[in-house]
Amino acid sequence: MTGSANPGHSAVGTSRAAAWDPARYLRFAGERARPFLDLVARVDAEAPRTVVDLGCGEGALTASLAQRWPEASVVGVDSSDTMLAAAAAHAVPCRVAFAAGDVRDWEPSGSVDVLVSNAVLHWVPGHDRLMARWAGWLAPGGRLAVQVPGNFRAPTHAVLTELCRSPRWSSQLAAAAPDPDAVLSPAGYYDVLTGAGLTADVWETTYLHVLTGDDPVLAWVRTTVLRPVLALLGEDDAAELTDAYAAALREAYPQRPDGTTLLPFRRVFAVGSRPS
Repeated sequence: MTGSANPGHSAVGTSRAAAWDPARYLRFAGERARPFLDLVARVDAEAPRTVVDLGCGEGALTASLAQRWPEASVVGVDSSDTMLAAAAAHAVPCRVAFAAGDVRDWEPSGSVDVLVSNAVLHWVPGHDRLMARWAGWLAPGGRLAVQVPGNFRAPTHAVLTELCRSPRWSSQLAAAAPDPDAVLSPAGYYDVLTGAGLTADVWETTYLHVLTGDDPVLAWVRTTVLRPVLALLGEDDAAELTDAYAAALREAYPQRPDGTTLLPFRRVFAVGSRPS
């Protein structure tokens, strides 16, 4: 998750070794912001008073919600101190505020008109139950909007899962291997929203990102799926794993004659509406 991105999943508590790096994450700010913008574009709330962004990251996209809904009070929540420090630059007195919190247990002080969570829930096992709880916070006419990456069976993730579970790394990394079932199908999210009493609008999109530079797909995943894996390794082991992973990514996503590399990236979107 333009000139900024919303990393979202930093809203789930992480260790110091896996600390978020806003500057590195923002290398692909435009590509990562587009799903956020596409998600919010389908939220048809007319004049919400309370808007919450769970997993606000470095805050620029959160601040854009105040532009979308000028009468709203917007709160961004994240668990990363480094992301919140960057987000402070986007705070606006009485309009946009940021708070420390883990999406698994943070709660609002009252009902919410629009709740957004972008690229967060794939880090939360059993997040269908969490979404149902969030739905309970909505005021009449409220909206719950979420986006999750749907590429856990793509080479970016499947190759890393295979490495983590290989004989060389399984003793250290098996538990950190990306879970192919980390997110639900679109129909699964439809069932979660309708089961919580909401009207559901669910869809998926595959973006074709055109990347440049050396090992650009590796650069992409360094700040997402690879980050918690490397946090479990010492420097030498991390370099060995990264080299093997980079070689596999170059084969799966070869550089084209014009120097670009194409990265297809599937995402799943779900917007639920509480009846007025």
